[in-house]
Amino acid sequence: MNYRHIFHAGNRCDVAKHAVLTLVLRHLRSKDKAFAVIDTHAGLGFYDLDDPRALKTGEAAEGIKALLAAPRLPALADYYAVLHKMNPRWSGEGAENFRIYPGSPLFAFHMLRAQDRIVACELHPEDAETLRLQSPADPRLQIHKRDGYDALRAFLPPPEKRGLVLIDPPFEREDEFPTLAQHIAAAHKRWPTGIYMVWYPVKNRPAIWQFHEALAATGIGKILCAEFIYEQETRADRLNGSGLILINPPWKLDEELAALFPALHTAMRTAHAGTTISWIAE
Repeated sequence: MNYRHIFHAGNRCDVAKHAVLTLVLRHLRSKDKAFAVIDTHAGLGFYDLDDPRALKTGEAAEGIKALLAAPRLPALADYYAVLHKMNPRWSGEGAENFRIYPGSPLFAFHMLRAQDRIVACELHPEDAETLRLQSPADPRLQIHKRDGYDALRAFLPPPEKRGLVLIDPPFEREDEFPTLAQHIAAAHKRWPTGIYMVWYPVKNRPAIWQFHEALAATGIGKILCAEFIYEQETRADRLNGSGLILINPPWKLDEELAALFPALHTAMRTAHAGTTISWIAE
């Protein structure tokens, strides 16, 4: 309940996560049939990078602003398009006049079609209200103040039968990894054909190994792991990068990420360029 993403908005992990999110949504948009997005830990709709809290850490300078200063990556056309919608005064070149970084709910919302929808859940009362105030009044965007894991029980399976579940916990709990594995297994039983995208921080590598082993033990058939590592893993008391678990990923997404992550390392000028794209279960 104490986590505030404003300190980290637009950092390298945000860029990698939201870049992958837009790729997954692009695949869902390739078919006419409607889809739903369930965002279990939505946070805010957007973040002001001129906020003193964001400026205090300066993480956006190494993340989104470094990306915008680099040559555009063709694979991220949808990602850039959403950024432009949120920053109409931004020319699209460089980082000048780029101020507003969207959170996952508005990244997803701006990629919906008329027949699609998103359910955004946020437990923190202040953040839930801010999300509501920041979001457009549109029936395709439904906001709920509720626990993200409870949302998996409440909203799965969606009537659309197609879609994405985005699970991005703050990782404040010591038992977050085992709790996450349990809820993923239960959610998959409710909706085995949905796409699941799960974010985690890369700090404590043994805990991540145990998490992967727990996922493999669920018997879920298609589990892809994609890690974007920008610090040597010599310390467990800092964020060294982030990982994504993708269950039922779109066809050839593994190949797309194998090309995208090194390009992101180059664009954001990371000192360490670690990329792992591997199947936990194939």
